[in-house]
Amino acid sequence: MSGNDSLCLTLAPVLPNPMRPSWSGAIWIGEVWLDAVDSATQASVNSGMPAVCRLQNAEGFSRARLLVRDRERAVGFVDIAVNDGEVAFSDLQDRVVAQQYSLTPPVPARANTGSDRTSHVTVIICTRDRTEMLKSALASVLATNHPDFGVLVVDNAPSSDSTHQFVNGLADPRVRLITEPLPGLSRARNAGLLAASGDVVAFVDDDVIVDRDWLNILVKGFGYGDSVACVSGMVPAGELRTPAQAYFENRVGWSESSHARVFEWSRVPKDVPLFPFEVRHYGTGANFAVDRRVALSIGGFDERLGAGTPASGGEDIDMFFRILRSGRQLVHEPAAIAWHRHRSTADDLRAQTRGYGLGLGAWLAKVASDPAMAMLAAKTVVRRGSALVRHLRSASQSASPSAAVEADLPPDIGSGTWRFVLKGAWAYFVAPRARGAAS
Repeated sequence: MSGNDSLCLTLAPVLPNPMRPSWSGAIWIGEVWLDAVDSATQASVNSGMPAVCRLQNAEGFSRARLLVRDRERAVGFVDIAVNDGEVAFSDLQDRVVAQQYSLTPPVPARANTGSDRTSHVTVIICTRDRTEMLKSALASVLATNHPDFGVLVVDNAPSSDSTHQFVNGLADPRVRLITEPLPGLSRARNAGLLAASGDVVAFVDDDVIVDRDWLNILVKGFGYGDSVACVSGMVPAGELRTPAQAYFENRVGWSESSHARVFEWSRVPKDVPLFPFEVRHYGTGANFAVDRRVALSIGGFDERLGAGTPASGGEDIDMFFRILRSGRQLVHEPAAIAWHRHRSTADDLRAQTRGYGLGLGAWLAKVASDPAMAMLAAKTVVRRGSALVRHLRSASQSASPSAAVEADLPPDIGSGTWRFVLKGAWAYFVAPRARGAAS
């Protein structure tokens, strides 16, 4: 490498897209490693010449969002201006240093748990008629560096044999295909749990791209405690090219924290006053792993919840909640990264936010129908009423679109949330009893 090469830090987008964005507020998404910044800084000092940072495929972008990485840790995000496909290296350096000062120590793995990186893992990808997305997701999973894993693709109530032809055409011994003929994400996930061969089962959606270290870090999370049964990872936006994507990223907060945490039912975190009901801290169904035996012992996924049912969602937070309630620990490890393709159009965004509202309402109805949990919820509200008010106010603010995207989104995109929550509750109560967990 020449001196000039070492002075130039070149970054690639996490989800390559050669098309120039049409929205003026589009944000370029990538990641930068601390050691790469340090190397460019040292080269600049040695040569007396300024370092530069170039972004690939950055035409049409005026802002960039970079995830700062350090070995197996996600340090945090920096937002920075883009000019002619470059970001000011001095500005980047200052922001990276600021992120380093806020870096918390990693959660130490416990030697007596028996968890190690050589454990066989089954990765489950549930899909339905989205073969093109599946191709990218599966390719990223197969490129992970975990030494012992297999992939189980669950084709859920397909309308064609496209997924079947694609998976079988791979001729990769690591990949198996099964079909769950009845629609419903929970049904598909339960079918995968039953067919899995690994003690640890990792779930990813078909619209994500996972990091090469993703599976190693998920598995490592099972060593963060004596009874860890679930590890979830970060799901940041892989692209922010449209107002719909920008709104969704701000609303869901799937990447708002880069600190690893261990949750357990008997220990209430001081910064989660509505625990255990403040489920947004636990992760999302697009990226998590479970102890297969524990998940089956508590009844698997509730098949009245999830995409493909009237409830449209909620099966992931229900699983997280029940794992905690069972006395096991849940780890959220943001360094296990799955970049998500947010819905890009207003119509798709409306359908997605509707589904999330319905799913939340259905899960709340399930909690309310359990006398013990309903009592616990009531006590939590009485004791933490001010926290509930703050939570609802924050949720309302995040649901309201900013001035930068408001004109491009449906007028009721935020105000309709509670209507969907109520509909979701009703959908759960009237849904016929199905396989899967009912408590």
